[in-house]
Amino acid sequence: MSLFKQIKVLTPESVELEFTLAGIGSRALALVIDYQLLAVSLILFWILWDFFTRRLLELLDTLDVNYSQVPIWLAAIAFLVTYILYTGYFVYFEVVWQGQTPGKRFAKIRVIRDNGTPVGLASATLRSLLRPLDDLIFIGAFLIFWGRQEKRLGDLIAGTLVIQEERPTVQTALTVSDAATALATELPQLTELSRLQPDDFAIVSEFLRRRPSMSAQGRAKLSRKLADEIQQILRLEQLPDGATADLFLEAVYLAYQNNFPTY
Repeated sequence: MSLFKQIKVLTPESVELEFTLAGIGSRALALVIDYQLLAVSLILFWILWDFFTRRLLELLDTLDVNYSQVPIWLAAIAFLVTYILYTGYFVYFEVVWQGQTPGKRFAKIRVIRDNGTPVGLASATLRSLLRPLDDLIFIGAFLIFWGRQEKRLGDLIAGTLVIQEERPTVQTALTVSDAATALATELPQLTELSRLQPDDFAIVSEFLRRRPSMSAQGRAKLSRKLADEIQQILRLEQLPDGATADLFLEAVYLAYQNNFPTY
């Protein structure tokens, strides 16, 4: 099995994108780093919890009350918080960092949904809740190693993929023509940009970042198809005068980013 298996995914806009799957080595490296950070956090929590527990029991002892059940409840709360920290670590970072944890960022891998869009709260939560089963009895490693899409159990249930992150230069990702900049200022008057969903914007952004590595023929075909889909979403009867598919996508990218900077 190749450690750099390619996979093609069909986006909600019916655009086909190709990604490189993260191999078991990269995923293991990311997990080791994440578990080290998580272990430090949990150790600090247990030190503070032990200090709190001792002081509370000393206080109850001075009050001369029956607190025989209190240590059991405190232990139960501690284990519950530990589990929340364990699962919440991965959920928080994968949602806020768009599919990455500190370990994944170091290993240059990322979680995405099966349709190529960014991972959401529901998917990240499902992956995290199933992680103990994947890790403790090595189901995840077995499935990743032998699976066609290198998915662990959490990925299968949540509908996610773990891919190698390709990092084109920032200049390439953000360089657009002057004509696209001018068209971007006109688009809000031509259409309602809010019709474009964050997932749609993510697809446009992904294409613009990846196009330098595409062949001229493949790039032209994909940009035309994606431009047609975005044109339909924005309910434009035709592209603005003189706008090519690439120019239109650049303008949509800029206009959406200017009007919805959160995304």
